[in-house]
Amino acid sequence: MTDEYISASEIGNYLYCQRAWWYRLHGAVNSQQQVMDAGTAAHEQLAQEVKSIAFGARLARNLMIAGMILLALVILFRLLLG
Repeated sequence: MTDEYISASEIGNYLYCQRAWWYRLHGAVNSQQQVMDAGTAAHEQLAQEVKSIAFGARLARNLMIAGMILLALVILFRLLLG
């Protein structure tokens, strides 16, 4: 941390808990750091799972649209060529 600027996250940390912000400013180590690191890792894993699910949903939607277009083209050609 520098004295030149204050980041938005630093303001958020201060507003959340002024005492924790002060300790962090003075280099104190959090006794629950392992627990916090495990929570961060769990959240990162969940974020990856959500991204994967969202990708699958987009892919399924696009395949369904492509299938509907193909079906419409087949029906159109059958009607035209009779």
